[in-house]
Amino acid sequence: MTLAASPIGVFDSGIGGLSVLQALRHELPHEHFVYLADSGNAPYGERGDDFVQARTHAIAQHLRSKHGIKALVIACNTATAAAVESLRSFMPDLPLIGVEPAIKPASTSSQTQHVGVIATRGTVESRRFKKLLAEYGQHVHFHVQACDGLARAIEWSTLQQPKAEGEVTEIEALSARYISDLGQFGLKTGEMDALVLGCTHYIFIKDELRALLGPEVLLIDTGAAVARQTRRLLDTTMALRAEPAQLPLQLQSQLPLQPIASAEQIQLMTTGQVASLQAAAQRWLDLPASCCTTVDV
Repeated sequence: MTLAASPIGVFDSGIGGLSVLQALRHELPHEHFVYLADSGNAPYGERGDDFVQARTHAIAQHLRSKHGIKALVIACNTATAAAVESLRSFMPDLPLIGVEPAIKPASTSSQTQHVGVIATRGTVESRRFKKLLAEYGQHVHFHVQACDGLARAIEWSTLQQPKAEGEVTEIEALSARYISDLGQFGLKTGEMDALVLGCTHYIFIKDELRALLGPEVLLIDTGAAVARQTRRLLDTTMALRAEPAQLPLQLQSQLPLQPIASAEQIQLMTTGQVASLQAAAQRWLDLPASCCTTVDV
């Protein structure tokens, strides 16, 4: 297999990275992807750096040796913070794309100069995150909240039955608690007019967050930016998969306006319960259960 024809690896502690995979599919519709969810060891946000580094290295090695990936997207804020630098030293020839809370774009998007940030404890206590705040927090006040248990609740929600009328789910209870702890959101002076989603899981509860924040508050995540960076990096290294020959104009008009990588181009794996990954893939990416398998890493 040539380098260009090789798949792109995508890795997260669980199902949250599917949000990044979704953005990658839209940005790179001709590429093939191998996604690995380390759900058997999730959540990373409440683990130590040594553990997260060890898992990140093991998974990168597995994806490289077993699947011949040409690049690795670390679709996990905690793993990026804890392990991307050591992994770059260990695998200097493998293109790596990490994710970080969108502090920089938030600093230029806020009109009130007050921005909320929700993330895992592992992310908010990391050196990389503190460096981001120091670099972009000179003129914007970032209100930071570690959301213990929220990523885990999102993982578990894929296997739960629809809630009964009037029932408050764990996700709703945790979201309400953490948003309340952050303070007042809105467009008035001193209020937070934007919320940075500092964990890839959180985009999947945007409806619950929107209900708490109101329509005017900006939700900022990193999926699209990571996908664009992946394209730029592969283009620079001449590793983009060649696009199919251009179709006649009459056939082009019948194609979707935004092509997307098909299910046949995607393999999903998990170290945890395959049923959870299958439910998440069907619910959020409209992918069949047959895409998903278990793996021991």
